[in-house]
Amino acid sequence: MRIFHLASSVCSRTDCLLYRKYEHGVCTESLASLESYSDQLKDMVTFYLGCSFSFESAVQKLGVPLRNVDQQRNASMYTTTVPCHEVGKFSCNLVVTMRPVPQEKLEAAVIATHPMNKSHGAPVHIGSPDFLGFTDLQKTDYGETVQMHPGDVPVFWACGVTGVEAVISCKSPLAFTHSPGCMFITDVKNEDASDLCAKEAPKVVQISSDPLHYSLVSQRTAEKIRSLEEIVGIDPGNRGIKNLLMKDELLKCCLSLSHAKSILITTGFPTHYQQVPPEETDGPPGALAMAAMLQALGKKVAIVTDGHAIEMNKKIVQDAIEQGVLKKTVPVLSYKGETPECAMKFLCENGDPAAPRFDHLVAIERAGRASDGNYYNAKKINIKHLVDPIDDLFVAAQTVPGISTTGVGDGGNELGTGKVKEAVKKYVLNGETIACDVAADFTVFAGVSNWGGYAVSCALYLLNTCEIHERYLRKAVGFPKLSEKETWASSLPSVQKEEKLLAILMNHGIRSGVSGIVAMEVDGLPFYNTHSDMIKQLLEVTI
Repeated sequence: MRIFHLASSVCSRTDCLLYRKYEHGVCTESLASLESYSDQLKDMVTFYLGCSFSFESAVQKLGVPLRNVDQQRNASMYTTTVPCHEVGKFSCNLVVTMRPVPQEKLEAAVIATHPMNKSHGAPVHIGSPDFLGFTDLQKTDYGETVQMHPGDVPVFWACGVTGVEAVISCKSPLAFTHSPGCMFITDVKNEDASDLCAKEAPKVVQISSDPLHYSLVSQRTAEKIRSLEEIVGIDPGNRGIKNLLMKDELLKCCLSLSHAKSILITTGFPTHYQQVPPEETDGPPGALAMAAMLQALGKKVAIVTDGHAIEMNKKIVQDAIEQGVLKKTVPVLSYKGETPECAMKFLCENGDPAAPRFDHLVAIERAGRASDGNYYNAKKINIKHLVDPIDDLFVAAQTVPGISTTGVGDGGNELGTGKVKEAVKKYVLNGETIACDVAADFTVFAGVSNWGGYAVSCALYLLNTCEIHERYLRKAVGFPKLSEKETWASSLPSVQKEEKLLAILMNHGIRSGVSGIVAMEVDGLPFYNTHSDMIKQLLEVTI
C-alpha cells in the first residue's frame, strides 16, 4: 500500500515498529510486519490519525520540559469515561495522553499545541483526572507511567489510541492497528501541518484548586468579559464599591459555571424589614437572567430562598415563564438548617460529599451573615429574623470537593462577599458592622447586583460562543455546538425582559431597594435610565 500525501517510497505494512492484530475485538497477536497479510489488506481501508508525539518539539521550543522524554518513557495513556461520537458500529470512550507540565509553563504548552490541529491541537483537560473518570495516574491503560515533579500539573491531550478502542468496539473479524507508541512517521513537517493562521490566541485560567481544574478561553473573549466587569463596576451610590472590585472574578466564576452541570442560585434581601413582603427588586431579575442563560446552555438550575418567600418566588417564576423571560420552570426550594448536618444533606445525596447534587452555588443580592452572626442592611439594622441560614450551604460547600461558590453583591453585606470583608470594613459606610463574614470562591461586585447577574449571563454567552472554550468544554469530542448560538442569544438579558420582571415583582408587592438614590445621576443619566443604558452597554460588548 503506497502513501503519496503523507510520505513517499514507504509501505504502511512495514513502517511501524510494531503492529497489533485484532480478531472480533480481541488482540490476538503483536506483529513486526503486516507483509504476510497483503492479500487481506487489499480489501481493507487504512486510516491515519494525528499523534501527540508530533507536537513535542514545538512544546520544547517554548521551554516546556517533557518528563516522558527526560525519563526515556513512552507517554502515559488513559481510557476516560468521555464517550466519543458514535458512528455505526464504532463506539468507544476517548483515550488521552498525559504530560506533566510545570504550572508556570501551562500557557506555553497550550500556545504551542493550539495551532497543531492535525496532531490533536490544544489540551482537552488540564488538572485532576477525576474530571475524565479516573483517579490514579500511576495506573496507565497504554504507554508507561511518567513521574511528575513538584509543581507539575497533569495536562491531557486527545490520543490516536482512541482509534484502537474504536476498532475493538466494532468487533471486526480482522483488523490491524499500530502498537501504542510505535507510530508511523510521515515526511510532513510540523510547521506545514500547523494552522499558523489560527484566529485566536488561547489563555489558561485556574478555576479550582480542589479538585485542581484549569479552563481555556481565547484572549479576545477574556478581554470582552473584562470589559463587562468594568462596565458594571461603576458606583452609583458612591458607596466605595470600586475599592472592592477584584479583577477577573467575573471571568473565573463564569468559566466555573460554564463547566458546571447543576447550579443552585439564591437571592433575597429583606431591605423593607417593616413591610410585607420585605424583599427588594434588586436580586431576583439578576437571578432569573442567570437562570435563563444557564438553562439555555443545558444546565440544571434551582433556586433556594427564605421559607416565608417560597410561594411568592414560585409564582414569580411562573409569571416569568408566561411573560417569556424564562423558557421553562426553575424549582424553588427552601432551607431552614435545623441541625448541623442539614447543610451537607441538602447539598449532597445522603449527605455524602462524594455525591454532590450541585457543583456551583451562586448568591446574588442575598443578605449575608456578619461576623457576630447577625444580618444587617446598609443602615446597620439587624434583619436576622427575616433571613434563613442559607449561608450554611456556602460554608459547607467549602468542604465538598467539586462544589464552587460565587457571591454577587453591591455593598459588601451580601452572601459570598466575605472574600473582601477587610476592604468593606475600611471603605464602606458601616462596614465594620455590616460586612459579610462568609466568603465565596468568586466575588463579583457591581454598582447594582442585578447588573452583576446580567454580566454573568452575557459572559456565559461569550464563553460558549468562543471556539477555544467550546472545544475544551466538549473535550474535542463530537462537533461544535455553535449552531445553538441563536437559542443562547434569545436567553440574554434585555431592557424589555427587565421591564417585564420589574412589573412582575411589583405586582407581588416587592418594592425597589434604591429609593434613597433615585434622584442621583450616573454619568449624567438619571439612575433608573442607567439600568436600561447598562443593559444596552453589556449587549454591545456581547453581540
